[in-house]
Amino acid sequence: MHCELVVPALFAAHEIPRLPALELLLARGRGEHADPLSLEAWLADKFGLGEDPLPAGAITLEATGNAERGASWLRADPVHLRLERDRVRLIPGVACAISGDEAQAYVAALNRHFDGRYFFVAAHPEQWCLRIDIDEALDAAPLLEFAAHQVDASLPGGKWNPLLNEIQMALHDHPANAARELRGAPPVNSVWLWGAGRLPEAVSGPWHSLTCDDVLAAGFAQLAGIRRRTLPASASEWLERAPLEGRHLVVLDSLRAVLALAGPEQHSERLAALEARWFAPLLDALRSERIGMTTVHAPDSGLAHETIRGDLRRFWRRARPLAAYT
Repeated sequence: MHCELVVPALFAAHEIPRLPALELLLARGRGEHADPLSLEAWLADKFGLGEDPLPAGAITLEATGNAERGASWLRADPVHLRLERDRVRLIPGVACAISGDEAQAYVAALNRHFDGRYFFVAAHPEQWCLRIDIDEALDAAPLLEFAAHQVDASLPGGKWNPLLNEIQMALHDHPANAARELRGAPPVNSVWLWGAGRLPEAVSGPWHSLTCDDVLAAGFAQLAGIRRRTLPASASEWLERAPLEGRHLVVLDSLRAVLALAGPEQHSERLAALEARWFAPLLDALRSERIGMTTVHAPDSGLAHETIRGDLRRFWRRARPLAAYT
């Protein structure tokens, strides 16, 4: 069985703790280099969309079983915009702790406001989709590429500004925001628009299963007819239900938001948790022949390392700190 991990922001921190299991997997295996990609662009490439614009909204909604194949959708992810002089800081929904009930209340209010002109769906409390009646190009990156950064208040700009302004006005006085402010939580006062397009007729991927919490990745699996599993707490738990054969992808996308929102110290702590819960159990499984191969993908660094059990005997290839790979 071949287990593949895709771990965005794996090499992104300035101070990276020593991770013996991961370091051994990287040192003994075979490294490959490619152009750096975001997780979203990497998934699009692996599922055969090529360089076409990623219709992230439609594919995300496919995970819920509610996608309309003839409609054009885009992602409208909830955010908090914090004013800082002539700029604004973008705080994504993952840092706002939006509950499912709150997300449904926000979306219901938006749908009442727009009254059929636009239609919103909360595929996940932090990942919303917006149906539009016409195909429109939208040159904007995924939300986590901008998390906690200063951005122009006019983004995404151009013809999208009137819609964005109207969304912000509809959210401004929402009762859920008043309640959030009372308890010290950031109000949801805007959305990040990206990923416009229609659902592809079909996509295909090389895996027999895909394990993730990300709704976009789940949508790709649904569209490709690949079995999708929710992310367990550890590789040990994952291995209990994993088949003995086949090629399987696990998406570990917790580092990007932690690095952007909490800083390098929390990023290091999360890396240590991944070492204990995922990298070390997978190394043990490789040694015991429970799995035959592991691959660790770090798409934003353009790196991938593939390791089989026999590679572990290459003792002359000494483990190196992760910083040595950047």
